[in-house]
Amino acid sequence: QVQLVESGGGLVQAGGSVRLSCAASGRTFSIYAMGWFRQAPGTGREFVGAASRSGGTKYYADSVKGRFTIFRDNAKNTVYLQMNSLKPEDTAVYYCAAREYGLPLRVEAYDYWGQGTQVTVSS
Repeated sequence: QVQLVESGGGLVQAGGSVRLSCAASGRTFSIYAMGWFRQAPGTGREFVGAASRSGGTKYYADSVKGRFTIFRDNAKNTVYLQMNSLKPEDTAVYYCAAREYGLPLRVEAYDYWGQGTQVTVSS
């Protein structure tokens, strides 16, 4: 099993920046893909970005390209989501997810999930 714990959410003004962290524990050696998803009130969970174990392959949703960056520190078993130029529409609960192989973009493809952290962007 893998446990994921997110941190770093909060309230930020539009145009500001926030960095989220996701610390993994347990069978971390089995993790290949780590991703970030988000869910706004009244909507489904959506893909934000994902990175391979080495960080050499990354995918981002079109809505966050050029503003958000994922990077991994495998020595610390942690993945980060650096969010810049935030917009009110980025307001959501952000979830970290992991799986053991492949780098899918679908919510249902991920096996392990964190509890989520709220990010609120004020206009």
